[in-house]
Amino acid sequence: MTRIPTDSATVRARKHWSLGETPWQTLTPATAPAARVIIDNDFAGDPDDLYQLIHHLLSPSVEIRAVIGSHLREGDGFYPGPDSATQATAIIRDVFARIGLDSTEIIHEGSNRPLSSRTAPQPSPAVDVIIAEALREDVDSPLFYVAGGGLTDLASAVLTEPRIAERLTVVWIGGNEHEGLAAPPPGAMPIEYNLLIDVLAAQVVFTDSELPLWQVPRDVYRQCLVSAAELRRRVAATGPVGRYLFEETVALSALGADSSGMPETYALGDSPLVLLTALRSFFEPDSSSSRHRLMPTPALEADGSYTARPDARPMRVYTQVDTRLMLEDLFLKLEELDTWLTSP
Repeated sequence: MTRIPTDSATVRARKHWSLGETPWQTLTPATAPAARVIIDNDFAGDPDDLYQLIHHLLSPSVEIRAVIGSHLREGDGFYPGPDSATQATAIIRDVFARIGLDSTEIIHEGSNRPLSSRTAPQPSPAVDVIIAEALREDVDSPLFYVAGGGLTDLASAVLTEPRIAERLTVVWIGGNEHEGLAAPPPGAMPIEYNLLIDVLAAQVVFTDSELPLWQVPRDVYRQCLVSAAELRRRVAATGPVGRYLFEETVALSALGADSSGMPETYALGDSPLVLLTALRSFFEPDSSSSRHRLMPTPALEADGSYTARPDARPMRVYTQVDTRLMLEDLFLKLEELDTWLTSP
């Protein structure tokens, strides 16, 4: 439900920077980025993706190669229109303007429609960018494809060019709980929200491709709770960027409130995308402060359930994420950015 910006309403920062620069840091990073990242998210939906996007852009340990605005289900309660990927892309541009980032050439629009079958890709500008980045021969740094919504554009890319499966690692926020690891929450949607955006695309990624996959299923992304007090004191109080994030969150909370009220928490469910890529361990780089189970990648069924395939490629299913590291890093980077943007 992120509010769609208009040109007249866009807030543009007084100061500007480009990717590869960190002018808000008084001590500049000592090393080059350790990995490349393609960000894919449904920015017209739940504003938790705004926190993830800004957090990733402020993380110099990764080189952001593309930011893709992807679609929601048509009729979705956050944004019901048929052009949600177009609107998501407009929101990305608005975020770049607010944080003073000039590198708009990395913004790309995904498909506004889901797959129609498991064999037919949906063409979009994003698909071409994914393939080109994955097939680069001039770099040897690992490439992470981080997705906080549906998987239409990634599935379309691997259907178009299957060779990309051996050239990147997918980190996905989505999917139902795995039996034996966790139970669904009370009143849960039968098919998890991000999976429901494009079930066919997720089946391509899980079942039909050889893409290496790190999954953060619903029970784990629900661990990423911040309190209302943290949002007031650690986000809104930092300055204009933090205030923007806070106000988008409050607008969503007001939409969901009823006569019984709302708990004083909000889930930053997309933020593990930053944790598992930009905040890896210094020695033997990995997501060492979080926990995962290594298992053969199951077949994903149309109802969101999994069917075991003992001989399938291995995948990671995360069971716990380090919310202390993830959230404290977010809060401090927001404070650093806002301090720089508002200084003389």
